[in-house]
This record gives sequence, structure tokens and C-alpha cells, in this order.
Amino acid sequence: MTEQPVRLGVVGLGFMGTVHAENTEEFGHEVVAGTDLDADAREEFASRFGAATYEDYHEMYDGEALDAVAVSVPNKFHEPVVVAALERGMDVLCEKPLAHTLESAERIAAVARDSEGFCAVNFHNRLSAAAEMVKGYDEEGKFGDLTHVQANYVRWRGVPGLGSWFTSEELAGGGALVDIGVHAIDFALYLLDFPAVEEVMGISRSNVAGDEDYADPNDWGTGEGEFDVEDSVTALIRCETGQTISLEVSWAASQEPTNEFTVRGTDAGARLSLGEEELELFETGHQGTDHFVRSELEGSLPETGWPASDKLFVESVARGEAPELNTVEQALTVQRVIDAIYRSSEEGTSVRVN
Repeated sequence: MTEQPVRLGVVGLGFMGTVHAENTEEFGHEVVAGTDLDADAREEFASRFGAATYEDYHEMYDGEALDAVAVSVPNKFHEPVVVAALERGMDVLCEKPLAHTLESAERIAAVARDSEGFCAVNFHNRLSAAAEMVKGYDEEGKFGDLTHVQANYVRWRGVPGLGSWFTSEELAGGGALVDIGVHAIDFALYLLDFPAVEEVMGISRSNVAGDEDYADPNDWGTGEGEFDVEDSVTALIRCETGQTISLEVSWAASQEPTNEFTVRGTDAGARLSLGEEELELFETGHQGTDHFVRSELEGSLPETGWPASDKLFVESVARGEAPELNTVEQALTVQRVIDAIYRSSEEGTSVRVN
């Protein structure tokens, strides 16, 4: 690792852009500059981090000696911002999903393959104690052959701002599936070691979100404006290996919220929730008499979630090596699944994934 701190630029100075900047400084690196169209956001960022600010990201890229860029803008604008950085040889951490459409994601991945820099995507839910434990036990053969993952990311009420870019198909590329379902798809595929996906059957719905009588006790969905995306998705994903994923995603379901994942194998299974420290193992035995074995495990890591993802990124930049986790090719696979779910819902039948 180089002794020099990584010099980071941030494009999009809202909540996530600020998170990336804070974590970067926490791990001993330098926040050099930031870009945002909003003057107030630029002023606050400059005051908070002592960084130069720009209205145009091209000017920041050309005017500052940056090693890396964190991109936290609406999904529609990922492609131009990420591509411009990669073409200059900078490393990029892009918010999920990779893009607002499959075609845009494919263009980003193509540029990344030829760039001197690398592109990583912020799938931070892989970085938890529970995730580490289940992957460790899988590598030891505890589960036998993994066959199926039940993937849930369901909110009782949790639309991230009615009328914001999150609820605009043009800006986001979709609704609940693109916002939180992307995490569930990525994590399920990660648990299965990212097999190639062959076929998808999916249904997207807008059940309650955006209605005039939409009740939202936590005020997640306050605001007015466009709402032309789905609030829930159900899907079945079949991989070329024969492994399957059942997916339940919702911003606004009439049930208890959950982000629980169940892993089934030929010898054992497991249950865990995104970002948590606890893991349950489910086994059977015949010592003495046939019986069930349920184990509750708990672990910890120095950093998890967003801090762990940012640390992984800046340390990879400092080493000059792309991380093996959260790669652009994995993000492209997730994008293909998202695209297939929407196509399946529109066509009313299962679809192949190229």
C-alpha cells in the first residue's frame, strides 16, 4: 500500500456523498473536492470537509489531481459521470445499481474493462459478520451443495420520498426493485458465488404507494410529484447451475418488515438478515436418534456496511488493485436480472437472461 493518502473526489453531495467523504477521512485519506448542481450542497460540503467544490464534474476531474471518485447521483446520470472518470484512469466507487437501464450498465462495464482505473459498486450488505460466517461455513462444506436462497427485502412503509427521483422511472429506472431489491438480488447471488442466471419469472406491482389515502406513519413517503414506478416485486430466478432464488421486495407491504435470507443446502441451511451479526444454522443428525440441530451464532467485524465498503474501496485504490468484491461485472449481472424481471412482468411469462 502506498504511504500517500488517496485523494478522493465526490460527485453528488447529498446523504451518500457525505457518507463516503466522512468514511474516507476516517480511514486517513483525503477528500479533495466535490461536485453538485445545488449551491447550498456545495457550500455545506466545502465547509465541512475543507474541499474545493464544482458545479460541473468535468471541471473537477480536469482541475484536481484525483486518485478516485465516489459517485452518488441519480441512477440516470451514473453512466456519464462514471465513464468520464474511468476514461481519465481514475478508480470509481459507484452507488447501486450500476445504471438506470441494462444498456447503460453495459456501456459502463465496457469502458471499465479498457480503463486503467477500476469501477466498484457499493453493495455494502455483503460486509457483515453474518455474511462472513455463512460464506466461511459454505467454503468448509457445511451446507453441502447450496440449492436455494429465499431473499426478502420488505418494508411495511418505506417509499424513499414521494415525488423524489426515487419514484421517477426516467431518473431511477424503476422503483422498489431498483432501490432495495437490487441489494437482495446481489446478496442472494453472492451467497451462491454468482452463478450465471438463465431464466427469470417476475411480477411487479404498484399496490398502495402514491395513492391519495396512502398512510405512512413514519413519514418516509412525504412529498408530492411523479410516482410511475412499482412498489413491490415477486420473482423466481433460475441459474444455469440449477440453483434458484425466490425474491420478495416491497416498499409498502401489509406485513412486518423483513430483510431475512434463508440459505438451503443439501446438508444444512442457514438464516441471516442483511447487515446483522447473528446467524442461525439448521442441521439434522442421527447420533443416538434422528434429531434436529439449531445453532445460534454471533460474530463481529471492525467495520461493516458503508464504512467497510468505503474502507475496501480506498485501500484497493491505495494498493492499485481492483477489489475482488463488488465488481462491475457482478453489478452487471444484477442489472441483467433486474431487466429480466421487468421484461417478464410486462410480457406475462418467464424470460431468458442473456
